[in-house]
Amino acid sequence: MSTQKNVDVLVIGAGPSGTIAASIIKQAGLSVQVVEKMLFPRFVIGESLLPRCMEALEEAKFLDAVKAKHFQQKDGAKFVMDGQVCDFNFMQQFTPGWKWTWQVPRAEFDKTLADQCEAMGVPISYQTEVTDIKIADDGSSVTTVKTADGKEETIHAKFIIDGSGYGRVIPRLFGLERPSSQLPRKTVFCHMTDPKRDEAVEPNRITVFVHDANTWIWVIPFSNGNTSVGYVGSPEFFDKYTGTPAEQFKALIQAQPELAMRFDESEMLWEPRTLQSWSVTTDTFYGNGFVLTGNVTEFLDPVFSSGVTLASVSAQLASHLVIRHLRGEQVDWQNDYMEKMQLGIGVFRTYVNSWYDGTLFDIFFAENRNPEIMSQICSVLAGYVWDENNPFVKNHEKNVRTLSRYLKSSKTTA
Repeated sequence: MSTQKNVDVLVIGAGPSGTIAASIIKQAGLSVQVVEKMLFPRFVIGESLLPRCMEALEEAKFLDAVKAKHFQQKDGAKFVMDGQVCDFNFMQQFTPGWKWTWQVPRAEFDKTLADQCEAMGVPISYQTEVTDIKIADDGSSVTTVKTADGKEETIHAKFIIDGSGYGRVIPRLFGLERPSSQLPRKTVFCHMTDPKRDEAVEPNRITVFVHDANTWIWVIPFSNGNTSVGYVGSPEFFDKYTGTPAEQFKALIQAQPELAMRFDESEMLWEPRTLQSWSVTTDTFYGNGFVLTGNVTEFLDPVFSSGVTLASVSAQLASHLVIRHLRGEQVDWQNDYMEKMQLGIGVFRTYVNSWYDGTLFDIFFAENRNPEIMSQICSVLAGYVWDENNPFVKNHEKNVRTLSRYLKSSKTTA
């Protein structure tokens, strides 16, 4: 026999997008229920946050709980190619805002947010899978879920926020999924002990190594002494590495000189994992009685750690619009939500594409980098991709391409 619940807002997914939205809605005095298919803690990538995330965490009243975990502070991002270094310090960014953030094992980070959400009085039902959603003309909905013990429940809600991440519940159920314009890529990654960390320069930033023109590596140190290492490239790049996943990963580590020396005495904390062809998008970010947040809208690529930022900001923005909508105000979802989110996504897309076609290499590793321009680009890398006072946001594609051409021509004529 099925049971029924009634709430103002149903949130699908207990990741950062879902819990941030749920907290803000709860603070507005509305009733909210979170359903999550997985059991937390659970592993997920996206371990290097951006400073723009901090504003959403602050509004959701999560900062104190996260600070208590003593995660690794992140003050910037460093890029390395053939011995050349481009080091961005968030203290030097163009846009006013947070100058630091964290590097986090996501299983622990996400569980921290979810626990804090429950402590605020928001119920979270884990191991609860959405199997059907029916939305009436007035936007009210009936969602059918299957619980961990196999029971069926229905949740009646006035509005649904889908923050289900890679689960992409509403796009899958409603046929909204569309292929991304991004080329298919693959990542192989692992958490490792890092006994030689002190020999490396500064643990308080992500380091990105350019392995070759189409392949890069992330190195993300955590405060627990372990480090996340991952290779990202075309699927074909990995075909030349054979053997078990551990043997393949060891060979990958040995193929990058800086990593071979640093991790030659390290241990893998679990068998290396693989993700592939993650870029997806949807027809729309909203509809009658629902809104999509985070990776449910679009996920580009992990190179600039944009995933959690887009998840956090979309949840922050969407929750305020849902509150207004449920209070009877007129909401322009196209202008106030979808177009605004597409602005930030578009900026990140320019930088992702410019990374993979080598345009950003010309800028990051130029001999005479302009401090003001690098400060403006630093703001983008800090997640402030909605600051249209920044010329590398407002005219992102044109200015990135123009700067690259200028630097290449200057080098040629020098």
